[in-house]
Amino acid sequence: MAFEQFGLHAMTNRAGVLGLDKKAPQIVKYIFQYLFGQSEFGQLCPISATETTAMLINRYADEETRAKLFDRMVLQDTENMLKGAQFMTEKTGGSDVSNIALQARNENGTWKLYGEKWFCSCADADVVLLLARPEGAPDGNAGLGLFALPRRLEDGTRNSYRIVRLKDKLGSKSMASGEIIFDGATVYPLGEVGPHANRGLKMMMDQVNMSRLSHGVRASSMMRRCLNEALAVAGYRRAFGSKLIEKPLLRRQLMKLMVPTEQSLSMYMYTAVMLEKAEAGDEEAAKVTRILTPLLKYRTARDNVKVATGAMEVRGGNGYIEDWVNAKMVRDSHLGVLWEGTSNINSLDVINRAVAKVGAHEALGEAMNDLLEQDNNLPGQYAGQLKSVVSKAVDFAGKVAREGKETLARRASSALYHTVTASLMATEGAKLGAEGGDARRLLLSRMVLDRRLGTDDPFSMENGDFDRLATDALLSGEPVSLDRAMEILSK
Repeated sequence: MAFEQFGLHAMTNRAGVLGLDKKAPQIVKYIFQYLFGQSEFGQLCPISATETTAMLINRYADEETRAKLFDRMVLQDTENMLKGAQFMTEKTGGSDVSNIALQARNENGTWKLYGEKWFCSCADADVVLLLARPEGAPDGNAGLGLFALPRRLEDGTRNSYRIVRLKDKLGSKSMASGEIIFDGATVYPLGEVGPHANRGLKMMMDQVNMSRLSHGVRASSMMRRCLNEALAVAGYRRAFGSKLIEKPLLRRQLMKLMVPTEQSLSMYMYTAVMLEKAEAGDEEAAKVTRILTPLLKYRTARDNVKVATGAMEVRGGNGYIEDWVNAKMVRDSHLGVLWEGTSNINSLDVINRAVAKVGAHEALGEAMNDLLEQDNNLPGQYAGQLKSVVSKAVDFAGKVAREGKETLARRASSALYHTVTASLMATEGAKLGAEGGDARRLLLSRMVLDRRLGTDDPFSMENGDFDRLATDALLSGEPVSLDRAMEILSK
């Protein structure tokens, strides 16, 4: 369905998909991924990998290599198309790709690979991008070249590599991962490669960043499925004389599933919009995208584990049984904290690179302030509160970066994520409400501040009526007018 009917892998790589006369905007692709991921998480890996592999080949390969591979990678005919993958991980490397040992040798004008990759998702792909070290190239990142590996050679024979075994994984079992040995496999270089400095890692980071964004969308989509499952169970199951959804403590637990789910939706959509602007040449949008991408990947991956586990608990013992989807979602959710960098790697990317080297946090703060100032429907006091927490989060991230406090990288990243999502949801709710629509996201924004940034006193027996009234409104399933949202917000 994804490849043939909807062309998820092709819609941002060429015109003509779904009848469009040009390439689809990034947000369109991510909305389709969001819908698809609520049904099947693991298969989004080969779908996204095909899209990004084709993107890099189109961007960096020479005309001959592009002619061999690109057009077939964006077909919607699964009998003839080429599916893509990226093999990155080695025993010596892991997240530290500077230790990659896979060697590329130029043998009579043809590049050949020798060595192994340890964790290869989409192991049966037709075209694979990988980093390897050309013979004689220096150690470290500067010695890495980017190559495209075809599964079959031009004469139809199999290329010289083999899958040693498939991984017996915790989750994502719908997509095969394996260990692969290369014994003189033919590859095509992307860009200039050789014994001197190579740009392979820099080019590969284009794919990594797109993949991180896609992982954020996948986590968001799974959280939506988990929330829907929990709401369905709570709405029909009866215990102790009433439905579960009527129990005060469970209502509070459902909000702990809803808030991060809705945060992720606002965050990935805004990131996709900024990405589109960045690709059109907007330098400030490029800075904002630079920091949003690892922020999205870091926080949604962690939230997804908690939401999946919480949804299983709402279903009770049945959630632990394979007859229901919860056990699968719990397993699959844990992959998010490993793919394309662990939580530490992504939070350090935010602080040590996006903040320290690019100053992207300042661009992000300005973007949030612009949003809050442009929206005239927000209560002035609440808009001021949001501006204040945005300023504090930006200043804190800058201080952590300047002082090299790596142990605070995750806290600083989380603070940025929560302040951004609170600001986004506030402006979304106010705008929708002013147009006569549903203003519930305004209430969710306040819940982010109270619950995820800790503005509530944890030892207080009373926190006003806001939490109760907002929970009632959010779990009712009914739209909330802007006037009613503002009334609840004032409590």
